[in-house]
Amino acid sequence: MLDPARAIEGLADSKVLTPATRERLAIEIRARALGWAVASATVAEIDRINILQATLLAMQRAVEALAVAPDDVLVDGLHVPHVACPCRAIVKGDRRVPAISAASILAKVARDAAMATLHERFPQYGFAEHKGYGTAEHLAALREHGPCEAHRRTFEPVWMLAQAELPF
Repeated sequence: MLDPARAIEGLADSKVLTPATRERLAIEIRARALGWAVASATVAEIDRINILQATLLAMQRAVEALAVAPDDVLVDGLHVPHVACPCRAIVKGDRRVPAISAASILAKVARDAAMATLHERFPQYGFAEHKGYGTAEHLAALREHGPCEAHRRTFEPVWMLAQAELPF
């Protein structure tokens, strides 16, 4: 929840910002925002309800965790979570709406930190480098080591390995 009286320069889609810029902006967002929260869904929840529904659940949790209730919620994309206030989806909102840009930055910084923590526990997968995305290196590590507890069983490469009955 951005404060209109305390504008933050440089907000943009988190995917186009460098990691250093995201980190700098995340600090500024946390300091200047009227309220902010980051939430997630577990691997088990994602596997049980699917990635879209788990994403909406995480959004709902983030809204409910805000110290100040919002008047409305703007979401990047096509779908909105179930929340107590009006909610609107905006396609490419992370490029067009500063509050959505700020949310995408906080989420990306939190996700990158979670991937760094996973890397400490499971260095053989290279989470710190590929951030959990299905890169060639990540897929090679999955083939070599099989999935770990952090891998969704519904993540297509993991599912495909299971279908091929490769040893985990």
